Amino acid sequence: METYLTVKGQIVIPSKVRRRLGMKEGTRIQIDVDEQTHKIVLTPITHEYIQSMRGKYKGKGLLKALAAEKKREKEL
Repeated sequence: METYLTVKGQIVIPSKVRRRLGMKEGTRIQIDVDEQTHKIVLTPITHEYIQSMRGKYKGKGLLKALAAEKKREKEL
């Protein structure tokens, strides 16, 4: 499926995809870039996504992991 980029750098996510993923106006989207394959991965941050992340950062070193993640995001 194709879409387009506007002059402002915005993209349009087709309604069929938005409905299938439960996206509504105001849904936050996580953006990841795979430098090796030159791909952009958009992940809607929905209730289901948050539930799937539970326990991912469980254990010691959580604060360091979050700080490192924020630092990487700032470098992009």
